Amino acid sequence: MNIRESLLEFMNEQAYKPMSVHELAKIFSVPRDEMKEFEKIIKYMEKDGLIVRTRTDHFGVPARMGLVLGKLQGHQKGYGFVIPEEVASDVFIPISNMNGAMHGDRVIAKVTKEENNGKRREGEILRIIERGNKTVIGTYEDSRNFGFVVPDDKRIYQDIFIPKAERNGAKTGQIVIVEITEWPDKRRNPEGRITEILGNKGEKGIDILTIIKKYALPEEFPEKVESYANNIPEDIPEDEYARRRDLRNIKMVTIDGEDAKDLDDAVSIEVLPNGNFKLGVHIADVSNYVKEKNPLDKEAYKRATSVYLIDRVIPMLPRKLSNGICSLNPRVDRLALTCFMEIDRSGKVLDHEIVESVIKTSERMTYTDVTKILKDKDEDLIKRYDYLYEDFKAMQELCEILNKKRMQRGAIDFEFEESKIILDEKGRPVEIKPYEREIANRMIEEFMLVCNETIAEHMFWANLPFVYRIHEDPDEEKLNIFHEFVYNLGYVVKWSKEVHPKALQEALEKVKGKKEETVVSTLLLRSLKQAKYSPECVGHFGLAARYYCHFTSPIRRYPDLIIHRIIKEYINGQIDENRSAKLTKEVEKASKQSSEMERVAQDAEREVDDLKKAEYMSERIGQEFEGIISSVTSFGFFVELPNTIEGLVHISALDDDYYVYDEKRLSLIGERTKNVYRLGDEIKIKVIKVDIDLREIFFAIIKENEDEAEDNDNEISITEPVKRRNDYPIVSIEEFENESKLDLDENMD
Repeated sequence: MNIRESLLEFMNEQAYKPMSVHELAKIFSVPRDEMKEFEKIIKYMEKDGLIVRTRTDHFGVPARMGLVLGKLQGHQKGYGFVIPEEVASDVFIPISNMNGAMHGDRVIAKVTKEENNGKRREGEILRIIERGNKTVIGTYEDSRNFGFVVPDDKRIYQDIFIPKAERNGAKTGQIVIVEITEWPDKRRNPEGRITEILGNKGEKGIDILTIIKKYALPEEFPEKVESYANNIPEDIPEDEYARRRDLRNIKMVTIDGEDAKDLDDAVSIEVLPNGNFKLGVHIADVSNYVKEKNPLDKEAYKRATSVYLIDRVIPMLPRKLSNGICSLNPRVDRLALTCFMEIDRSGKVLDHEIVESVIKTSERMTYTDVTKILKDKDEDLIKRYDYLYEDFKAMQELCEILNKKRMQRGAIDFEFEESKIILDEKGRPVEIKPYEREIANRMIEEFMLVCNETIAEHMFWANLPFVYRIHEDPDEEKLNIFHEFVYNLGYVVKWSKEVHPKALQEALEKVKGKKEETVVSTLLLRSLKQAKYSPECVGHFGLAARYYCHFTSPIRRYPDLIIHRIIKEYINGQIDENRSAKLTKEVEKASKQSSEMERVAQDAEREVDDLKKAEYMSERIGQEFEGIISSVTSFGFFVELPNTIEGLVHISALDDDYYVYDEKRLSLIGERTKNVYRLGDEIKIKVIKVDIDLREIFFAIIKENEDEAEDNDNEISITEPVKRRNDYPIVSIEEFENESKLDLDENMD
């Protein structure tokens, strides 16, 4: 244990009372010649917010002094919430107590009122540890003597003052990036200088570019990185052919979407004489080119993941690799890392082998074509790929066996509709439809899952540093809410103190095909924690897997890349004690960085989707749709349409009665009419308002059995801006986020 950890442990003891530096030094027997170093450690701990200095120069941990360390979540009305870093309830900060703090800042807050009668904790910002926004994106507005920038992120509620000398040629209405030069205080707005003009509002692509800049996503690779990539030879050296397993004579295919260009996984299959399957998963050997600490590796570590934004990709690696020498294009030699698995008819992996290989894929298949071959029995495609037809049938059979085994052990399989957003040449959304998850998609999913599990278990028993994909056990309180909800719907689910994923899977099975299926699935997903990367193998709750990792996409995910390196070193006998110690630090850093950057990528992808969905619905004001109530809150309820778009029916639009929120049954109940709007109800709505800037869509209910005249008379007229869910300080930020549509693919995988 180092001195920082020892100090924190000591200060967290019940008997501890705040001490001065010299009193602490005496307790820890710090020699006089090390006193300066000790004072420096205390100073850094204070700067990081780990400890707090009192007015009398005594030190203690925030939690023991009625203080909260956390991140400030701002609101467009000026107030905010501190989301604690430790597990604790949020702290509401009135506008008068913000003390110059801005959305995204890491702060220390003093609790001034504790929770009472359902009202949450209230507090005041005491200190800003770290500023969250060094730059802000917004719209420039000019005036005679000065200008100001209105932030795009409405959670930054103050406009930023721009002196005339600092406007850098910006004109009214332009989207700009402003660097903050002076932070706000109680009486003064922040001040800044314009560093970049992105373009005029409404120009093609400026909306997505703004989001890219907001999340600080890198648009281009540094020249050094591009140059390094361009100097990598196309041809495979002879010594690589000599030392690797030559698999070029094996039939194998890539199966991806039509638009995919980074083809990093191929599959092969053989039915053995004993009736078992020999599945081969062949993954591009990116680590052969992206060596540890070379310019490509440093850049890939910073990015940690590729980001997919509807009409563009921000890749983790330069296109020379991702679309070129590392992409498993058909009928060309490629370096790979191969995992062969012998799988019996019950889905059990009996044996496996991991080898460095040279491969040559036979075909570049698409999900659409493989589905047509297997599901639609398309004669033309069967004839065209006749030499692969039996392989595809064997893959389908194995897929169903693997899926059945996963379901039997209790893996939770969410059947969510993901959306496919189609843009025209001007970047406007012209169609939004559910993304089809057919047999070909499911085949690749099952093969990648079994491969990731096999690799993770292999490396766990090798007892080496590794990056695992983990999904911790769910929050008990949230699960109890879910359990009560499904019980109120009339479903009895076996429940014990330690919830096994199988019990949750059974709940999903019971609602399968019913109108409440999506709602129950969504509520369950919100009850679970988010999957992340970790050097510790604690298992994957959602997959009901003891061992799991990400091995299959090293072109677009950094954890896959680093574990390829570890696997290759291990199978070649190159890991000694010193190397193991070094790798321990590397996997810790990579796990943290990759988890953080994955979250940034998900937030950016979700915001782009929300933007385009809002744009799409803005051209459909007045149109009617049928949907399902997907979440209910104290301020209204959200309705999801069949195309996956979600909008709010605000409580102020329910003008036929006064509605009360029933938290246990997740419903709104009319006091006089006893009319009920509950989670899962089918409902007919009309689009009444869209705020593209805030990515928000508002619906009104169309009541059944009303004639046209009555319908016109009762039409809702909105003369004032509709209040948003964020306009209610009684609702916590956590609740706001839980009500929003969650990312549904990476939460489990």
